[in-house]
Amino acid sequence: MSFLRRRRAASTEPPPPALPSEEFDSNRDRKKKGGAKNSDGKKSTELMPTSTSPPPVKKWSCLDGCCWVIGCLCSIWWMLVFLYNAMPPSFPQYVTEAITGPLPDPPGVKLRKEGLTANHPVVFVPGIVTGGLELWEGHQCADGLFRKRLWGGTFGELYKRPLCWVEHMSLDNETGLDPSGIRVRPVSGLVAADYFAPGYFVWAVLIANLARIGYEEKTMYMAAYDWRLSFQNTEVRDQTLSRIKSKIELMVATNGGKKVVVIPHSMGVLYFLHFMKWVEAPTPMGGGGGPDWCAKHIKAVMNIGGPFLGVPKAVAGLFSIEAKDIAVARSFAPGVLNKDVFGLQTLQHMMRMTRTWDSTMSMIPKGGETIWGGLDWSPEGVSSCTSKWSKNNGNGSTRYQPRKINYGRLISFGKDIADTHSSKIERTDFKGAVKGHSLLNKTNCDVWTEYHDFGIGGVKAIMDYKVYTAGSILDLLHFVAPKMMTRGSAHFSYGIANNLDDPKYQHYQYWSNPLETKLPNAPDMEIYSMYGVGIPTERAYVYKLTHPSECYIPFQIDTSADGSGEDSCLQGGVFSINGDETVPVLSAGFMCAKGWRGKTRFNPSGITTFIREYDHAPPSNLLEGRGTQSGAHVDIMGNFALIEDIIRVAAGATGEELGGDRVYSDIFKWSERIELPL
Repeated sequence: MSFLRRRRAASTEPPPPALPSEEFDSNRDRKKKGGAKNSDGKKSTELMPTSTSPPPVKKWSCLDGCCWVIGCLCSIWWMLVFLYNAMPPSFPQYVTEAITGPLPDPPGVKLRKEGLTANHPVVFVPGIVTGGLELWEGHQCADGLFRKRLWGGTFGELYKRPLCWVEHMSLDNETGLDPSGIRVRPVSGLVAADYFAPGYFVWAVLIANLARIGYEEKTMYMAAYDWRLSFQNTEVRDQTLSRIKSKIELMVATNGGKKVVVIPHSMGVLYFLHFMKWVEAPTPMGGGGGPDWCAKHIKAVMNIGGPFLGVPKAVAGLFSIEAKDIAVARSFAPGVLNKDVFGLQTLQHMMRMTRTWDSTMSMIPKGGETIWGGLDWSPEGVSSCTSKWSKNNGNGSTRYQPRKINYGRLISFGKDIADTHSSKIERTDFKGAVKGHSLLNKTNCDVWTEYHDFGIGGVKAIMDYKVYTAGSILDLLHFVAPKMMTRGSAHFSYGIANNLDDPKYQHYQYWSNPLETKLPNAPDMEIYSMYGVGIPTERAYVYKLTHPSECYIPFQIDTSADGSGEDSCLQGGVFSINGDETVPVLSAGFMCAKGWRGKTRFNPSGITTFIREYDHAPPSNLLEGRGTQSGAHVDIMGNFALIEDIIRVAAGATGEELGGDRVYSDIFKWSERIELPL
């Protein structure tokens, strides 16, 4: 019986009866053996059934999957953008209030109802990387980018021409200034740092709330500067410090003699500390304003997230171009940052570029072991771990699980070394070691870094020292990055002054270190330290050797190093402490808690200092965006409590009227453990 039938006219005859299963099976077997036979025993000449196999299924490659995922994400993104633009402006607030209840009024609206109005002019000082930079002159690869943002905004040129972008964002490795034929300059005006990227605010929320009580552009000023340069070089190249001085003088003169309220953020705190010494110093090194300039022009300095004493994160960045997030990315997808994915040695390019930014060296930890601890002690205590916090218990303190941690060891090579008492660690000094000759093939290197001159001897010498504290970190960086540190040593210092009247401290090298300079003679001025708490913040690291390869960076954070228990401080090779995710509490709070508290040798005129801490509370849902109670280093700029404090001071309030200190951390207890002559 043939399964291949010709098309024929429809018939009214009933279909043939179905064969019993046994007969059907025997017919099928005979056909397999040579075809069915007729009644006379001969093989049938009917067409035999042919097996039709299904067409082959195409297997998806990784590229097909990636394209599908990207297509879906783009479709979803454009749909969300369409819905966002199509919905009424009040719809997100309506949905949020339906979920969480009525939202509080923004601080500007609340304080306007209380009758507050614009009073003192306000000056914003942005931090590192948050200010926009634009191109004024470039090489041929940058054609068409005149006055286009290279930093900030959409970062479109980074994706279109990455090597050209890196070339123009880098500074000269010898001078720390512009390379030949390239001029990148800071964006001016409030737009310089209101948003870092579309939808990612920095100063925008604070500016909007100040505007609600009557502030406008003539009473607000963004002191934008090229954050890549050393602080003094911003004056040498762009006269930025002179412009800030002139602008503040103009704002005071045109607002009835009312002094300004200065609001620096992050590295801008150190930059303005440098400015206050520069403006008083005689020309040509200084601004020639005289010793009473700050007293005449500044009401208050409200520092937000200030790394007064540096951040350990800067050490990891300079040593291995890493922080916790980069280290995790390298461990999960090592090829993403190497040449085998994008065709670029991404980490090497980033290291080469950032090591030309002299400003990064301003945030190397200051004060040595006196401030940050030694091999077997730290101010936070060897038994305090703040990787797991609870909410404020009502009496102004925060409780957390104790863990035996010594934060004084900023870098340890191996988890066991981080836990071992110093008396049981055998160390070999690396400072006189011979680096040797590199055995790598440099012809395949996209970009040169100082590690390419390292041989086995240099790498082994660093490993054999095993543990590095704040007292030996500078020697380590001088060993691995001599060119960078030679430039940096001319602009920054990291010690503790024995005698602040020594004439050497009149040099700009010391002006951004609060432990080697005096505050201005301005007894009526107020200084605030305002920062977030309750977030694990990088404090120390466990390192390991990187597997040798072409043009490699020989050291990396050991992400496999974890402590015992889910609430351990050691996770992914990083020891965490209480802070704002970038700046530890110790660095942000010590100077206002002890170093400048009352009349000290660092604060001879007795400027009043206040600490205002903001306990971190993440957003309750996605519709809240980055939240209104965040204590994170940048997100705190949208914290309603912080904004309210700033507006009240700008409107004329004093620190005592705000309520004085507000502290959730153990900053006062930790400060007392630091033996610093005052």
